[in-house]
Amino acid sequence: MKISCGTDIVSIGRIRKAIERHGDKFLNTVYTENEIKYCLEHDASKYQHFAARFAAKEAAFKATSKIFEEEKSVDWKNIEVLKNKDGRPDIYFKNIESKSIQSIDISLSHSDEFAVATVVVLYE
Repeated sequence: MKISCGTDIVSIGRIRKAIERHGDKFLNTVYTENEIKYCLEHDASKYQHFAARFAAKEAAFKATSKIFEEEKSVDWKNIEVLKNKDGRPDIYFKNIESKSIQSIDISLSHSDEFAVATVVVLYE
């Protein structure tokens, strides 16, 4: 077994500006419909949630770059970050198959200014 890790930190203000400047075009390029719905449900902290998911996707790209290096179809919307039934974030790869991934875990955090995400992948 091998372990791969990816971490990313993003300015919440940067994500807020991108959303305010580009609106639905930005949202629909980066986020899935379920992610947009989840973030918009948290009106007062929606930009923190958007930023945390942006960081999570970047961390996932980093953690899986060796695993999916030949996949040409990995893009923003192939990675979805949603809460599971226990309220913890889970990460899902959509329309991508990798039998080598055994386990994947994600951790998200944010402050008033920054969001950070770490993704750890166990694979063969």
